[in-house]
Amino acid sequence: MNKAIRATAMALVLAWMLVAPGLAQTVELEPETLSAFDRYVGQAERRMVDELHAGGSFLLPDGWSAERRDQTYLRLRRGEMAIENLGQGPEAQVPHGMVHHWAAIVFVPSATLDQALALIQDYDRHQNVYSPEVLRSRLLQRQGDDFHIFLRLRKHKVRTVVLDTEYDVHFARLDSRRAYSRSHSTRIAEVEHPGERGERDLLPGKDHGFLWALDTYWRFREAEDGVFIQCEAISLTRDVPPGLGWLVGPFVESIPRESLEFTLAATRKAVTMRQAAVAGVQIKETQDVRAK
Repeated sequence: MNKAIRATAMALVLAWMLVAPGLAQTVELEPETLSAFDRYVGQAERRMVDELHAGGSFLLPDGWSAERRDQTYLRLRRGEMAIENLGQGPEAQVPHGMVHHWAAIVFVPSATLDQALALIQDYDRHQNVYSPEVLRSRLLQRQGDDFHIFLRLRKHKVRTVVLDTEYDVHFARLDSRRAYSRSHSTRIAEVEHPGERGERDLLPGKDHGFLWALDTYWRFREAEDGVFIQCEAISLTRDVPPGLGWLVGPFVESIPRESLEFTLAATRKAVTMRQAAVAGVQIKETQDVRAK
């Protein structure tokens, strides 16, 4: 290990030794924190309603300049991912907490809207599609296009945090080529000693504050050559210990971004595999018919 790498590693170790005591203390979700987050989400959802109307910016690049939009769609079709931090304004500042707001989009060639929706709505299999971030998944209830689901999440960044979470999810189709969903967390509980004999859920809102709320918004648009899949995520966590924002801020901010990048990449991979499987079945059926 050269001197530069050794110095960087030592700095990270020392930094974590300074930060860890502050993050190890349990904190309580204050009503004013949750109210400010709810106001932020409400403002974001009003913007989303406008985007879902005819002529609105349905997908992330649609609201950009023509040149940037066209270049982005070209990169998406080449297999890249576009991601934006949408939570940088003063309205994202909440007392005693941090709002994280990211949106990302990918393209799955040759796939269809129905294939993408079938994957996302197959909640019992999310533990397979999104492992290791999703340890367990279960559909608790469904009524038409409304779902209530359970996910056990695993977040890892130096230390590992496990969370038992539940969500209300609603899906809707705008037309034959476009659909969207919205998901609101209804319960998030940090798991103490996960997988051990003494495993238990801490009281929601009275924990280490690694995740207090998570709302996600999916959009799907089928094109002639595939399907665009976009996910926008708004989450609430504790704020950083006083005086350590310069050190912990970038560290905390990286977790929501990396989680969204992983989710979109895993979704693209799974839809691609599903599309390939369907194509394989169709080819075999055609061959069987011809053989007869």
